[in-house]
Amino acid sequence: MFFVAVVISVFIIVCILDIITPHKYPIGPTRVPLLGNYLEIRKLRNKLGFYHLVWDHLAKYYGKVFSVKLGRIEAVVVSGYDAVRQVLCKDDFDGRPDGFFFRFRAFYKRLGIVFVDGPTWTEQRKFCMQHLRKMGFGGDLMERIIIEEVNDLMLDISRKCENGKPIEVYGLFDVSVLNGLWAMLAGHRFALNDSRLARLMELVHVSFRMLDMSGGILNQMPFIRFFAPKCSGYKYLKQIINEFYTFLKESVEEHKCRANDQEDDFISAFLKEIEKNKESPGSFSEEQLLVILLDLFLAGSETTSSMLSFVILLLLKHQDIQAKVHAELDAVVGDREIHLADKNRLNYLEAVLMEVQRHSNVAPLAIAHRTIRKTSLQEYTIPKDTLVLASIWSVHMDEQHWGDPKVFRPERFLDSSGKIINDSWFMPFGVGRRRCLGEILAKTNIFMFIAKLIQHFEIRIPQGAQLPDKPQDGVTISPSPFSAIFIPRRCLSQ
Repeated sequence: MFFVAVVISVFIIVCILDIITPHKYPIGPTRVPLLGNYLEIRKLRNKLGFYHLVWDHLAKYYGKVFSVKLGRIEAVVVSGYDAVRQVLCKDDFDGRPDGFFFRFRAFYKRLGIVFVDGPTWTEQRKFCMQHLRKMGFGGDLMERIIIEEVNDLMLDISRKCENGKPIEVYGLFDVSVLNGLWAMLAGHRFALNDSRLARLMELVHVSFRMLDMSGGILNQMPFIRFFAPKCSGYKYLKQIINEFYTFLKESVEEHKCRANDQEDDFISAFLKEIEKNKESPGSFSEEQLLVILLDLFLAGSETTSSMLSFVILLLLKHQDIQAKVHAELDAVVGDREIHLADKNRLNYLEAVLMEVQRHSNVAPLAIAHRTIRKTSLQEYTIPKDTLVLASIWSVHMDEQHWGDPKVFRPERFLDSSGKIINDSWFMPFGVGRRRCLGEILAKTNIFMFIAKLIQHFEIRIPQGAQLPDKPQDGVTISPSPFSAIFIPRRCLSQ
């Protein structure tokens, strides 16, 4: 009897301690012992449809900086320009989340480049940027690689659009977007009809829809995988990760077999670095290479592909804006080949692309941050190792700053003389040291694909079709599937 009483007393103490928050810590919704705010957040997510709307809803009650308990994880959610910018720019918040899911996807270690921090991140980021630049990242070679992909896709669209047949836009850009990056990573490209890559891109889209920026229920309550491996998503995510690593391992093994061919790509450079440091490998290992490739594969495909689909969707909904883009392209470029240098002369198109990024909010939350030491945020004290979610959506949809944020209006990024306004409230790639690694590639892809597509096609809504009003939630936001009719305006060279 005494033993039972002790167990009950300990359990009660644990439950009490579980819901107590530190001094000067942000307030938030009432916590349930052991579950935290999981049930309330899940209920709100089912009602509102999107996690960023859940955080917006709670911010109206608890302020622009509030706390939640995600299972066992302490988290602070920040909204509004000032708080978001402080989190993204202050070194104290430069850590990345560390939990079951983030290790599960990386051989149960802290590997890769997206979800690591400290000296490992600094070393790996430096290596990645140095060698990707050698392979053309950010330079003329990257532009030539992307132009090749753009032209290949345009010819494919020309073939598919014969007789005015609608084309499914969801997934249309997947392989082409990834090829630009993969050419630098692995030294070769894929055919647009490559079934293996189509399968991998399908897995990318599915995995992004299954999770949220915190890592989902597997990160919040990892024990659940033992009781509900299927319902928790553990079983399927394990299958997805295994398929990815099977593909990536094959690519690495192919490079090993051709080690004497002096191939000039990222995988070859990393394998040479592993060989050079084999006596003291440090953070250079085959597992690290595989996780970096996974990080770049996922980051370099999903968000850009979704953004391009959003551009098509919004131009379908706003035919008057599409007509203005056509007119600008005709006046500035005409029939000649489009180059990246034209971007500086196509201000209206650039404003359209900026407005699509602001309006669609493909990444409504910045990649989760973690406090690397005890720090302050406004009037609050945030303990070390607290997960921090920064709502980019709240900045892009701020009514006081933008006036009419729900309206799609590219002119908000143009001054009275028609020049681009560089607004500090516009941050689709984040700000600070941990801003998106692939920003240059993404911007180039978005401009080149859309400029060429609009130069050569009019985009129309299929007769009787209803365009989707509600996108899909997940780690990122993507449009729901839709089709479009592409009507040739100019002939494409075969």
